[in-house]
Amino acid sequence: MQPVEYIERITCEKVAESVMGDGALRFAYETALGRTLWPVLFGSKAVSALMGAYYDSRLSKGAIRALAAIPGCRADEAEKPLTAYRSFNDFFTRRLKPGARPLGELFVSPADGRLRLYLDAAADAPFPLKGATKTLRAVCGGDLPAGAPDGTRFDIAVIRLAPVDYHRFHFPYDCVKAAPTQVIPGDYHSVNPIALVRRPDVYADNERHVTRYDTVFGNMWIIEVGAFGVGTIVQTAPEPPGDKYQLLHRKGDEKGYFKFGGSTVILVTEAGKVKYDKDLVRHSSNGYEVRVFCGERIARPVFQRRVSGAPSALTSAEASSPASAAAASAAASGPASSPPASAAASDPA
Repeated sequence: MQPVEYIERITCEKVAESVMGDGALRFAYETALGRTLWPVLFGSKAVSALMGAYYDSRLSKGAIRALAAIPGCRADEAEKPLTAYRSFNDFFTRRLKPGARPLGELFVSPADGRLRLYLDAAADAPFPLKGATKTLRAVCGGDLPAGAPDGTRFDIAVIRLAPVDYHRFHFPYDCVKAAPTQVIPGDYHSVNPIALVRRPDVYADNERHVTRYDTVFGNMWIIEVGAFGVGTIVQTAPEPPGDKYQLLHRKGDEKGYFKFGGSTVILVTEAGKVKYDKDLVRHSSNGYEVRVFCGERIARPVFQRRVSGAPSALTSAEASSPASAAAASAAASGPASSPPASAAASDPA
């Protein structure tokens, strides 16, 4: 299999992805024997939970330096020295040093990862890769994303995290939770490119959390996808009291984190409500993922309105103002390593 390449946004260079556990993944996905073991390896929550228990234990500390040594890990951004982490998962779910992920303008990436866009997509169009048969409707549990009228078309941003990445995820824009999170049980396949070639429907087959938010540009759905070794998707954002769903989440606030394993955040908006930066659109249309960092600008809202029933703070003027961005940046306690010059290197819409 040819190396998987993505685009480094700052330099526009193609980079071969470093794969943790390359040999094991190739056995599981590229051999007949490995594929016969899928129901045991990837269909059992017990197996994933067992792995999770190991990586939560002190026995796993030796794996921290192995991960830190992989190109792209940026372990120097961790808020603590490597020796201070009590287990592999403790390091894997690390917070970063203050200021490591400066909050960009407008609509930002919710996570570190490799981003690819699928724009103006129908709910029943297969995605994300050639060979996929499942659709956004399937990803959302067999129905349209909650709150979307029939016939709605969608812009979809798939942000695939690798083990080397910072594994906390954040809100990409000021928003209000509009409905309870839907937890959809599923398998625990890897989301590594080696696995995606053999199992392109993992985003509809793996466990997912689907949540709808109200914003000044309309509905926004955030979907977290679990993966092999991820026994839990942990949601850390505070829940609104009762059923009023009027709790404001500021851009940059932490939403949650993934435990060990590759994992994915999918952003869904109604088509045309945000305009993605031209470089991301161009590379996606050429079939490439682009490496982005949490808090980095990726788009701008096109249509803004007052959110019905939301706190008075969530207005189009305040949500788009520099003062609001500064307040959100100060409030965010998560990301902490900057992608220097990424704003200058990007090609804004």
